[in-house]
Amino acid sequence: MRFYLGLATTFHDPALALVGPDGTLLFAEAAERHLQYKRAPNCEPDAPSQMAALLKAHVPPGSELIIASTWGPQFTDFLRGQAGAGAFDLMALSAHTTALNRSFVPEQAERVFIADLHGAQERAGHGTLLALNQEARITGAAPRATITGQRRYPHHLCHAAYGLLGSPFTDATALVVDGMGETGAAAIYRLEDGRISELRRHRGRGSLGFLYGLITDLAGFDQVKGEEWKIMGLAPYGRPDPDLAALLGRLCTVEDGRLRYADAETIRAVAEEIRARRPADALENGWPALARCGQDLFGVLMNALVAEAYALAPSENLVIAGGCGLNSSYNGRVLSQSGFRRLHVPSAPADDGNAVGAAWLAYAEDHPDWAGPPSAQRPLTPYLGLRVSTAPMERLAEQEPRAKRVGHTEATQAAARILAEGGLVGWVQGRAEFGPRALGNRSILADPRPEGAKDALNAKVKYREAFRPFAPSILAEAGPDWFEDYADSPYMERTLVWREAVRARVPAVVHADGTGRLQSVTAERNPAYAALIAAFAEITGVPILLNTSFNVMGKPILHSAEDAILMFYTTGLDALVVEDWLVVK
Repeated sequence: MRFYLGLATTFHDPALALVGPDGTLLFAEAAERHLQYKRAPNCEPDAPSQMAALLKAHVPPGSELIIASTWGPQFTDFLRGQAGAGAFDLMALSAHTTALNRSFVPEQAERVFIADLHGAQERAGHGTLLALNQEARITGAAPRATITGQRRYPHHLCHAAYGLLGSPFTDATALVVDGMGETGAAAIYRLEDGRISELRRHRGRGSLGFLYGLITDLAGFDQVKGEEWKIMGLAPYGRPDPDLAALLGRLCTVEDGRLRYADAETIRAVAEEIRARRPADALENGWPALARCGQDLFGVLMNALVAEAYALAPSENLVIAGGCGLNSSYNGRVLSQSGFRRLHVPSAPADDGNAVGAAWLAYAEDHPDWAGPPSAQRPLTPYLGLRVSTAPMERLAEQEPRAKRVGHTEATQAAARILAEGGLVGWVQGRAEFGPRALGNRSILADPRPEGAKDALNAKVKYREAFRPFAPSILAEAGPDWFEDYADSPYMERTLVWREAVRARVPAVVHADGTGRLQSVTAERNPAYAALIAAFAEITGVPILLNTSFNVMGKPILHSAEDAILMFYTTGLDALVVEDWLVVK
């Protein structure tokens, strides 16, 4: 039997995905969850401590294993040549300037990124090999599986494969936009009759992803920490500033439908002038006006790329992948501004999702007639990660009389009552979500009706900036009653506009611009979470819960029941539900 292990091997957001002999995606998870290290920079995606259990659970003895990673062979060879020439030695990297270049990042930082990327490629699969040997040493038997091949696939093609083959569409156009690929930072692909073809690959150092990152830094945040989210959250609080907009407009323009990036000298001059204008409190509170102008510019530039994609491959169906696909504010507007009629953004559009793309590309290479998962498995479920053990809850119950195994029905009803009374509930069910957003299996939940629920949640648990919104999870059948131009949104991938008449009923999840980054919940996709929202609706008449990730600021979403218990006792949570276990304060 042959299995396919996909590894996302960029210098940030490493992840792994395991595909079985029939093409079924068996597992997918970002390394940050297992390591509990936000974004896991420069970490291996297949840590031996994780791989041993994963292989034992899914791969029978005597199997073959193909390792697939996410940068193409020509690029990998180029990196090896650079390394062999000493370009990645410490002193060689130190000699590069710290001035901004055409990629919108400091030259020195860009070279370090590339050096780290080389290291990630060279280490791909080492953790898996160690895990196989560790088990063999302990048992005395032959390794469970034999690695029989290592394959590498182009970065943007991996994005496209994951986005297209996991979508509900049999034909679609994919736009991939991120920080960098092998030749540029954007590409366009077409899915037709189960086959993916490349239509255009952008070339050059100009990058819309890194441009948004520069705006993040200039506004007082840190793109290395992944704080681009904060620009989206802060933008609605800013007023249009024509002078700032004009400055940002010098960085990239649209000419004849194509993006034209500024030269390095202009980029440095614009950045210096913006920093000179930055308010004194921006590093502490952010800069709303710049966030607004930056988000507006992002929309203009993305519209140009979407228009290019439509011109090359007209279709009703659009897939957006790459890190820029996480811009839910833009995703909520794209259909009204383009010729496309339906949108799919996968649950992990950034580099972690490339683990799935690489694994599927390797499987397709060995099975030429395979056209992707069957329709019953699409769109792809996001619930692909680890299922927590409840053994820690059993141990807790030995010391904590309030911890009880009450059954799923009673746990659901009790959680609904606590939420309706204004309590905060930690909710852990089933398999972990693949991607950066909690989708009802690793969530902190609250009643969306109180005006102060958002502030209370920040003060008691999340400890994050007040301007950042919290998301609503809504029963899908109720969506049209609450949102204008409602569209199914299973992954919190887009923001939609709340209907004016209902905003006062759920103020805790209505953002400053009247939008909400919603999650559409169905019993088919997530029966436990749908049952909880339905139970809450029976009490309150509101089929919506405030949903945020089960973590504190700066940490990844939890990975184990021990993590959940620790947060329960060290924050202001009122109740914790782990599968059918309940503990209350």
